[in-house]
Amino acid sequence: MYIHEKDNWTRFRWDASQVSLLQEQVCRKQGMLYGRLSSLGFDSKLRAMAENLTYDVVYSSEIEGVLLNVDQVRSSIARRLRIENVKQTAPSHYVDSVVGVMLEAVQCYDQPLSKEKLCAWQSAFFPSGFSEGSQIEVDKYRTNEEHIVSGMFGREKIHYIAPSPERVPREMQRFLAWFDGKEPMSSVIRSAIAHFWFVSIHPFEDGNGRLARILSDMLLARGEKSEFRFYNISSQINKDKNRYYDILERTQRGDGDITEWLVWYMQKLADALGEAEATVTMILNKSFFWQKASSVPMTGRQVQMLNLFLDGYEAKITSKTWAALAQCSKDTAIRDIQYLVSKNILIEDIPGARRPSYSIVYDVEDLTQFFTEVNIVEENGRAYLNALFKGKKKVCERILSLDAERYHKGDLPLSNLLSKYCSYIMADK
Repeated sequence: MYIHEKDNWTRFRWDASQVSLLQEQVCRKQGMLYGRLSSLGFDSKLRAMAENLTYDVVYSSEIEGVLLNVDQVRSSIARRLRIENVKQTAPSHYVDSVVGVMLEAVQCYDQPLSKEKLCAWQSAFFPSGFSEGSQIEVDKYRTNEEHIVSGMFGREKIHYIAPSPERVPREMQRFLAWFDGKEPMSSVIRSAIAHFWFVSIHPFEDGNGRLARILSDMLLARGEKSEFRFYNISSQINKDKNRYYDILERTQRGDGDITEWLVWYMQKLADALGEAEATVTMILNKSFFWQKASSVPMTGRQVQMLNLFLDGYEAKITSKTWAALAQCSKDTAIRDIQYLVSKNILIEDIPGARRPSYSIVYDVEDLTQFFTEVNIVEENGRAYLNALFKGKKKVCERILSLDAERYHKGDLPLSNLLSKYCSYIMADK
């Protein structure tokens, strides 16, 4: 028996003792993130939002097996937000349509949700009317039974059978009324419920998962009363897809207790907020760098290359890498680098090395005098820099795996590592 076959099936319940602590953790992380964002200017906030939305669109599609070109998505978002994009790649019409849906949802978060709007968004995902080679119903609620199955032909496993098509309009009417209602409830919990409720109705023949994640973001935006989106759950779901589907299936076969779903969802939100902090740190450090370096004359190519590495491109700065990325000769790359070294914009990592590499000089001061107890740890496959600032403030910054590896090998001095990830702290020292 599926959850929707029970009377009053949307009277969801949960164990508050298990949910409340996680809810507080998410709210605390939200506050910390927006506290850090308060020091960013409008343009920097737009760039942080663009980076977040890029991966929200990419990963939400990837969960459903649709692979989008990251550069195309980033370019489409940059054009729509009217911000500079270092690597301009012309987006396809399809990518533009998908990006348009996401931006409309987050920028118009306070507008009522309607059947017409949902149908238009769903049709944008399938402009040809086909999904995986088969024709599907678009721009309207489904008129066929919907079975969620997996496995080879003849050995299919049914995971879930959605409500009959005759029930869909009535079920969606109730959902839309709740979505735009004023029921007093945490936006975090509303976001999780909306996701589960929508995919359980499964109102469309395809595209339900992507729409559910968009609606989750809308409710979070409503709760924060902000059209700026700096974190997303799609990237975290994509990393844990099997558990995502397992928990959905168990809850959809349950009796209305959605505790397990809420706990998992909020854990993913907490992880997403951690990811967002790393993005904000990168933007703060970049802003700090350009405040110091704005008076140094540079060519367009030099600015473009610096921005590429400031935006987190994972590679050592060498003349070979510079030439390849800038599409210039190695001699030109060497001249660029030597000029920037002379202006104290770049510094050689290991002086006199046979194959020199360089780091960006975020701050001319040696930060090792301000940071103690520095160590690099790995957690859930990610590298973090832990330290104590001025003997009081604990610092934990996510760093690139390549930088952690180079630091452990002795190829990247501690001073350069601290400069790259902790310079923004010096702005308030």
